[in-house]
This record gives sequence, C-alpha cells and structure tokens, in this order.
Amino acid sequence: MDWKPHAERLAAEVTPPLSRWRNAVAATPRHVFVPRWWERAGGDTWVLRDGRSDESAWLRAAYTDTSLVTRVGPLHADHARSDDRPTGLPTSSSTMTGLVVRMLRHGLLYDGADLGLIGTGTGASTALAAHRLGAAHVTAMDVDPYLTEAATARLASLGMFPRVITCDATGPLPEDFDRIVSMVALSHLAGVVAALRPGGRLVTTLARMNVIITADKDVDGSAHGVVEWDRAGFMSARTGADYPPGAGELFAAIRDREGEEVTEGRYPVLNVAEAWDVQAMLELAVPGVETFHEERGGERTAWLVHPDGSWARASATWIDPPMVHQGGPRRLWTALERIRHRLNAEGGLPVYGSRVQITPDGVCHFSRGKWSAAYGS
Repeated sequence: MDWKPHAERLAAEVTPPLSRWRNAVAATPRHVFVPRWWERAGGDTWVLRDGRSDESAWLRAAYTDTSLVTRVGPLHADHARSDDRPTGLPTSSSTMTGLVVRMLRHGLLYDGADLGLIGTGTGASTALAAHRLGAAHVTAMDVDPYLTEAATARLASLGMFPRVITCDATGPLPEDFDRIVSMVALSHLAGVVAALRPGGRLVTTLARMNVIITADKDVDGSAHGVVEWDRAGFMSARTGADYPPGAGELFAAIRDREGEEVTEGRYPVLNVAEAWDVQAMLELAVPGVETFHEERGGERTAWLVHPDGSWARASATWIDPPMVHQGGPRRLWTALERIRHRLNAEGGLPVYGSRVQITPDGVCHFSRGKWSAAYGS
C-alpha cells in the first residue's frame, strides 16, 4: 500500500512548513493503527468499517484530519462482527492528527524531556511523540488493557518501543514526568499534578468544558498557567470498560414533563454542547450538568439535567422566545440565561484566557479580573 503520499499531504495540512512535527506526521503510517473503525449510521447507532476490505476508503479515512472512533461502549472495532450495530457513546478513538499536534505543541516539548501521554487509544499519537522525542522518552497510558496491548504491538511493528502502561489516569500515575499531555478530558487533576516534576508542564482539557489548560508546576506543588485561546473536545477519562449511565434515565423521565415552574425564556433555544464557551461557564456554575438538543422541522428543544434531580426543557420555533419548563431543587435554565446575558452584555465570557491555579488537591481555580470560579472542589 502506497500510504506515504497521503501522509505527506496530511502533514502539509496540519503543520507549518518548518514545524518539527511535519516529518513526524509524514513518517507515521496512521492506517496501521486504525485497521477497523466505527462510523455513525444514524442516531446513536454505529456501523463497522474494515480497512482491508476497501483500501482506498481506508487511506481516505486514515489520512483525513478527523477522529476515527474505534470503540463504542465496551465493543472495540477490532473485536466486532460485520453485522454488529452498537449504540451508545464512543469510548476510544484515533484522535484527529491536527489536534494531537496542537496538544503536543502546547506542551513545549524539548529534547530529552520525559513525556507522559494520557489516553493511548490506538497508539498513533504515541508514534508522533516517539518520532519527535525518541521512544525512550515517551510513556503512554490508558485504562484499557486491550488498547495498550494493541498499541504496543502496532508500535513495535514500526520499530518503536515506548513504554505503554495500563493504568487509571484519574488516580496516581505510575511515575513522574517533565511533561504530561492528556488526550482525554480529565475531571481529577491531583494525580497528574503530583506526577509532574518541578518546572514540569501539564496540558489537558477538562470534562464537559472543552478548554485547553496549560500549567507549569511550582516548587510548592501547585501549578500555574492559563486557559489557552484554543479549544478541543475530548472524551472524558473513564475508570472502567464504559462510562457510568449518566443522566439518561432522568432525561427520559422528564423529556415531556410539565415543569414545576413554566416561564418564557429570554433568549432563543441553544444547543449548549456546540457553544463551548457557554458550556464551560455552565459547568463551572452547575458542575455535572448534562445537555441534550433536538431539532425537528424548525422546532428546537433543549434539555438540561443534573444528577441532583434538577432539570429544564426549552422549546421554540427557530429564534422565537422559548417556553421553559423547570423542576427539581435548582433552576438550570435560569443559570444558563445568566451566562448568556453576560455574554450579550460584555461581548464575551471570562473563562477563555483566564489564569489558572491547580492546587495539590487537584482543584482548578480560574480567575480573570473580578471573576473567579473553581473546578473539582
């Protein structure tokens, strides 16, 4: 298979001409790491794609700057039958190459640095890091033993032998590093901060926030940095074979329920999951809130649900003011509208570009001007 022209084209697309990452992308046969993957077949259903059955489609998929889902729920594409149609959330993928490069560049890597890479996935990102730093300086970690086993074998087939470890990155890490870059969204930061050497640098996103945080460790054990003027969406780190059920049952129970409080909303219905600034602020205001959105024939409906039993539903045609139903101990749509009012009044939200302090207990403190908030407290 003549994959090199495809890899060179991808490298030119995702890196500047003089970038030290261009050769790494051009020299990495990404298709080796993704022989099979899942594609959406409509709704929550997925269909299997097998690269060896259609090499031209395999090359197109592997060398396009997109993420390829390799695991849905507990079912890995490598283990699936052609007629399997799993439903549910993706639990592993080969992350889009351009995003991998951006995250690694945020790490300010240098020759001789020991890198801890969280979220091995297929191993493709590990290959890029090993090409840049040398395999002896790269340790990749994942919670799934099959993923670490498969990644190890695929890296070895290319003559690369970084350390690949099975571990739960939401807890203590197995060793310390000069740089830690996470390819999953973390909700517990104490372990990664503890594993940074003094002067070490952390790059991560946060669960349900899509912010990229870069922070450098001080001698007092805390880390200081910023929310970058950049953003990324990663799967949340998991501790087992699949994600917990989440708020799906509550969503089903309140989908069409009459609210304890019914009002007219101030702003049009918003798909919060696609409004990343707003979603980040909502997570800080109401940690753990989940969002759902549906549009049918111009009728838009959004739901907010929280594990404490709070919920909200807003429906309207196009940009008309919505009818809002709310219930439970907190008024979630009211919290959302406060954030949207701030956005309209000030022209922006303070989370992006804010300062960050991560204390040794893993709490992430944000501040910008008079605004402050905490994550993980």
